[in-house]
Amino acid sequence: MNDLIPTEDITHRIFLIRGEKVILDVDLATLYGVPTKVFNQAVKRNRQRFPQDFIIQLSEEEKNELVTNCDHLKNLKFYKGLPYAFTEHGAVMAASILNSQRAVEVSIYVVRAFVKMREMLSQHKELFRKLNEIEQKVAQHDTHIRSLFNAIRQLMEPPPLKPKRAIGFFSIFLAYL
Repeated sequence: MNDLIPTEDITHRIFLIRGEKVILDVDLATLYGVPTKVFNQAVKRNRQRFPQDFIIQLSEEEKNELVTNCDHLKNLKFYKGLPYAFTEHGAVMAASILNSQRAVEVSIYVVRAFVKMREMLSQHKELFRKLNEIEQKVAQHDTHIRSLFNAIRQLMEPPPLKPKRAIGFFSIFLAYL
């Protein structure tokens, strides 16, 4: 089964919509090996198993954005209804209502793909945090370097010239005249 559906293939089907990582009904139906219409009918028959945090119905704008950005969703453009998006828990619940061996096997890979996405996002958060720390250190170093340059510039400036004193008796002689 791992050869049939690589985890990377599933992760490309997971989108971030309304702050949730979700997979569309079209993609789940394809992965579970059933037509989308049959899949959605099974979900509607078992609606009590899908609370709001398991399933999201996309808006027309969200649907259009997905169709525009994802080549594999071009057929969704002609779909009359609004597609459903399933969270990780919703995808597992969908596999349980389909009650087929393929759905059970694929749901394991779907969950692994969600977990992999979560790990990737946490790594990016850690990287972002470290980048912010480095940026703050560089900003502090920047301040110190500027003060060093200012001190060096002050040292490089020649000292102010003192007025020259007249040499000899000439100045004293004029004082007596």
